[in-house]
Amino acid sequence: MIRRINMGGSPNLGVALSVTDKVVIAPQNIQDGMVDLIMECLDVPVIKTPVSGSNLPGALTCGNSNGFIVSKYAFDSEIEAIKASGVEVERIPDRLTAVGNIVLANDFGALVNPLLSDKSVKLIADVLDVEVQRGTIANFKITGSVAAATNKGALVHPSTTQEEMEVIEKVLNVPADVGTVNSGTRLVGACTAANSNGVIVGLNTTGPELARIEEAFGFLEGYL
Repeated sequence: MIRRINMGGSPNLGVALSVTDKVVIAPQNIQDGMVDLIMECLDVPVIKTPVSGSNLPGALTCGNSNGFIVSKYAFDSEIEAIKASGVEVERIPDRLTAVGNIVLANDFGALVNPLLSDKSVKLIADVLDVEVQRGTIANFKITGSVAAATNKGALVHPSTTQEEMEVIEKVLNVPADVGTVNSGTRLVGACTAANSNGVIVGLNTTGPELARIEEAFGFLEGYL
């Protein structure tokens, strides 16, 4: 299922929501009606919690069905709230704490900011239980901001090179395609919330963009 919504007037859904095939981490102040829409589209439970005291869990966490990596400033109570979903949660030790912006992951692999330390790369590999590779997308190091990935496909920045595309498809073991959201926004990871069950994008996303998104993520039910 594909839905177009804004959260609190903002189309930046990837910054607000951290999504896997097992759970969605959402801001603590999210309205109940929005929670219902997310659950209807993505078909997983929603955990409402801040991360590092912030209502931007999509920017400060990244995970898959096995676990989540969170900002090193995340509070114990926030980590416990996420662990209640039955997955492992660990803090990243690096100074780069906007984990959702610098890690692109699904259940098969992860492509991360080249500047991450060996310690962080090993931690991500252990917690997510996947192979981790350093790399760029469209020559950007913020791999989680310029791409969105599920276990069925990946949508990436339009300027992604062929070489980068081949790496993405190899690491994540899914087909990838370029596209935009919200009438031309290229930071598709920051503006998309998706898993194997559905995808949510901003209200300004156009028909042609939706068609490309539908193809990239393998959804054939249409959109609302």
